[in-house]
Amino acid sequence: MSELTRLTPDLAARSCALTPARVGLGRTGVSLETHDLLDFQRAHAQARDAVHARLQPVALAASLQLITGGEVLRLHSAAADRATYLKRPDLGRKLDEAGRSLFASISPTDTWELALIVADGLSALAVERHVAPLLNELLPRLAGWRLAPVCLVEQGRVAIGDEIGLALGVEIAVVLIGERPGLSAPDSLGAYITWNPRPGRTDAERNCISNIRVEGLGYKLAAAQIAATLIGARRQQLTGVALKIETCIIEKAIEKG
Repeated sequence: MSELTRLTPDLAARSCALTPARVGLGRTGVSLETHDLLDFQRAHAQARDAVHARLQPVALAASLQLITGGEVLRLHSAAADRATYLKRPDLGRKLDEAGRSLFASISPTDTWELALIVADGLSALAVERHVAPLLNELLPRLAGWRLAPVCLVEQGRVAIGDEIGLALGVEIAVVLIGERPGLSAPDSLGAYITWNPRPGRTDAERNCISNIRVEGLGYKLAAAQIAATLIGARRQQLTGVALKIETCIIEKAIEKG
């Protein structure tokens, strides 16, 4: 029995009810109890499987097209396969030749203001589970924004949105991407928002809204926070650590839903 469980059983029970973190675990001698060890191994296997899982782009593209009612561009990073993607993060940050050729035929104009980019990232499971319900909450909040065609990227990382955003000529790019799985969350979705996207942007120039999933940040609240960030970014013409979002904007965005 752990010190936490032995000394303060009520506190241990309350802590376990408030978090999926492994607190108050029992022990046998110097080892974890069998059920806790098996639970840890199961969670580790789920996280590992999520990292290696491949996106099902045909089904997801059809779902995105149905939700948005517009065109969905299927793209691929310069990482040819999952093994390469995991070993070469730099290749996941840029488009392959086919994608670059596609955008070479598109002349950036002021037609579009906002690009929504969906990438598998490190958890295709997160994208397949959470992008559709998040967009159902988010799209009604984007009334008035001129949206570029949704881009669906296989083997993509966050920074690939910079190249895509520049090619589309948008003010802001929002990358919805599967985050690095943890032992309690193999399906966490993140939203990365970048003003004036272009290659060379740093993470300090982005805003991230993370842990979007049923057990984490719910779809409605996540959509409200994304919408509030977009409003603040447009007003101040920047994103990242310098962006200051007034509380009233967030509250209005939440109330709108």
